[in-house]
Amino acid sequence: MARSKPGFYHTIEYIGPRPQKPKRPNFFGGWVIVVIAVGIACWFGRPLVPFLKAAQQGVSMEQAEMLIDSLATSAAPGDRLAAAALAHSGEEIAYDPSYYKISYPNGDIASGKGNSADVVIRCLRKIGIDLQKEVHDDMAQHFRLYPQLWGAIGPDTSIDHRRVANLQRFLERKGETVPASRDAADYRVGDIVIWSLANAEQHIGIVVPGPGNRSHETWVVHNMGSGVKWENVLFDFKVTAHFRYPRTQAEKDSGVK
Repeated sequence: MARSKPGFYHTIEYIGPRPQKPKRPNFFGGWVIVVIAVGIACWFGRPLVPFLKAAQQGVSMEQAEMLIDSLATSAAPGDRLAAAALAHSGEEIAYDPSYYKISYPNGDIASGKGNSADVVIRCLRKIGIDLQKEVHDDMAQHFRLYPQLWGAIGPDTSIDHRRVANLQRFLERKGETVPASRDAADYRVGDIVIWSLANAEQHIGIVVPGPGNRSHETWVVHNMGSGVKWENVLFDFKVTAHFRYPRTQAEKDSGVK
C-alpha cells in the first residue's frame, strides 16, 4: 500500500472539524452592553427616586401638624396654601388621571383619587379659591390662548383644570411668574412649581417647609403616582415653571417678587 505524502491525511485517519485559531474575547462589546443596560435602568428608574427618598426620610403627620399650626393662621395666602398642602399629604389618595364627569363649580372626583393637578386644586379650595371656576372663566373667554393638545373644540369644566398644561397657562396669565432656578433661596412657602419629568410629562406641586429641625429646607407636596407625598425632591427633576398664586394686595402694590 502506498504511503501518504507528508502533511496529508486520509479521511479515515482524521475525523473532526478543521482546526481554527482561538478567537480573542471582545471586551469592548461586553462593556457596551453593560453601559446600555445601566442607561436604560437609570432612565426608567428615575421616577422611583422620590419614592425611595420618601421611605428614607420617614416624615410623620405629627411633624406636619406642628407646621400646619403655625402656617394656617398666617395672613399670607402662600403660608395658608402650604398648610393645606401639608394637611393633604396625610390623606390616602390613589393616583388617577382618568376623565370623570363632575359637577360645576366646586366639583371634584372621588376623594380617594387624584393626580398631581388635583393636589393644587384641592389645596387652593381650602383657602377659598376654586380653580375649576377660575380656569373655566378664563378659558371661556380666551380658549385659543390655552394649549390645543386634546382635540377639544371648547372648554370642559370636568377636565380643563385637571390638566397641568392648562394650569401653567392660567398661572402665567393670572399669577406671578418667578424665574425657574435651582437655588432653593428663590422659592417661598406656598409657591407652585411645574417640572418636566424624564418621559417629558408635566408635573405640578406646592412648595412647603421641611419637617422638624429641617423646616428651613424647601420641600414639596405632590402626587407623582404613589399618592400625595411630602418630600425633599424640588430639584430632582427639571423645574420648567415657578409661580406665586394668589398674591396679597400688599405684595401687588409693593411689587415684591
